[in-house]
Amino acid sequence: MIRILSQDEAQARREALVDVLIDCVEGGASVSFMAPLDRASAGRFWDGIAQSVGAGERLLIVAEDEGGVVGTVQVVLDQPPNQPHRGDVSKMLVHRRARRRGLGEALMRAAEDAARAAGKTLLVLDTASAEAERLYERCGWTRVGVIPGYALDPDGTPCDTTYFYRRLD
Repeated sequence: MIRILSQDEAQARREALVDVLIDCVEGGASVSFMAPLDRASAGRFWDGIAQSVGAGERLLIVAEDEGGVVGTVQVVLDQPPNQPHRGDVSKMLVHRRARRRGLGEALMRAAEDAARAAGKTLLVLDTASAEAERLYERCGWTRVGVIPGYALDPDGTPCDTTYFYRRLD
């Protein structure tokens, strides 16, 4: 099941979201955190996301199975005054135990639908994962370019970042 969470629902699922984030970082995902990622730091991150959801600044979408939360993606709605039509897709995470089941694509479709419903006509994202790049291209996103050495992988190794966009109109 894929759905958008309220602030209260995000807070209620905090520990499950922490589990997904830690699993992805342990698996090498370059998603702004270094390894090892401790539960307290991951929890503070999700606390901030829940507050941002409550403020209407972002949407938090989760994928759940019988075991709970297995994936998540965010759409950042709060943009500068000259970019009210744009949203940022952020932190697309799928727990390693739930991969290869179409959840990444389902989460991306849900993010696009939610952004469209929020009045957005353009989405952008960046990734440091070749696997994620293939997913975004399958979903109809357009590659813009690569910035070499843009960020660090969780082990501290510099990694390139690829930018994508998708028009929603």
